[in-house]
Amino acid sequence: MTKKEILNIILSERVLAIIRMKSAQAVGTSVAALVKGGMRVLEITSNTPDFLKHIEQARKMHQHTLTGAGTILTGKLARAAIDSGAQFLVTPNTNTDIITIAANAGIPVIMGAYTPTEILRASQAGADIIKLFPAGIAGIPYMKAVTAPLDNLRIFAVGGINTENAQSWLEAGAIGVGIGSQLMAKGADGKLDLTQTVNNARQLMAMVKSL
Repeated sequence: MTKKEILNIILSERVLAIIRMKSAQAVGTSVAALVKGGMRVLEITSNTPDFLKHIEQARKMHQHTLTGAGTILTGKLARAAIDSGAQFLVTPNTNTDIITIAANAGIPVIMGAYTPTEILRASQAGADIIKLFPAGIAGIPYMKAVTAPLDNLRIFAVGGINTENAQSWLEAGAIGVGIGSQLMAKGADGKLDLTQTVNNARQLMAMVKSL
């Protein structure tokens, strides 16, 4: 799949499902539940145990789903993720070296930025999508103020986004959102509720497709 094809899927789906787990055992079932619920773009973060292995497994098990690597802080992590099959990279911060590594590998980058300076720096360096992070702290008025003079940028809102406020962010001008723990339902015993997680994903994707 080409970089353009990957990017087009991310832009058309508009939702990035973030998988950040403390237990490696929970990753595979979480991925399966999100995919069953209609998620087509998954980010497995580098601070999830055995994240490289889980990227490889997700690519094999869910071939019609994009699997990327998140919380990519260094060039070393970026190269390891690419070697494991990551189809895109996501950072929490503005690190233009990672843009170069991803470009050489032919995959997109969703680059974290917060201030207008960081956002413009990431864009000018070639970031394919800007990840406004942490968006929940910044707020929708901040996003609108920043994007007024920078209205040609693709902004994904990430951090503090949930199933209740995602629609507001999309209607306010974000082209996409990233959601993690809010999608992962837990039962009374504290364990992952797979059925409700599937329902959460379905409801979110239905809302997005209705816009």
